[in-house]
Amino acid sequence: MVTFQFVPYSEMEQLASAKRITKLLNVVKENHIVIMEGRLTKEEEADLIEMTMSEIGPKFKGIELSVIYPEKNKQDPMQKLKNAFTNMLLGDRLGLTIIGPASIVKKIEKNPNKIELFTKEINNGNQKNKNRKI
Repeated sequence: MVTFQFVPYSEMEQLASAKRITKLLNVVKENHIVIMEGRLTKEEEADLIEMTMSEIGPKFKGIELSVIYPEKNKQDPMQKLKNAFTNMLLGDRLGLTIIGPASIVKKIEKNPNKIELFTKEINNGNQKNKNRKI
């Protein structure tokens, strides 16, 4: 069974970077796919990957990570201004971050109108690939 856990921005905004990363990694290590409102900074993404690499072992195979962000080139100037103002006031709430355990998530593909999440399912030692559309 695939389990998704939504993490609202309000749960993450007050945490320090190290605690954000630890919280997300702990959820993923419980074999949940995290759907987080907003996004991590580039430095936090790099730290998450580094921390993940140090914890890979027989029970934890790593993560798959994808960030979906509204395309700025498709926005009119007024929308860009509104988004910049919103980010300044409320933080990095725009976008969506998906993090899943590599033992479950095969890959995440972003297309203009959809996100395809390809999962691995293990039943009695046999692996089957399944596609999930979000």
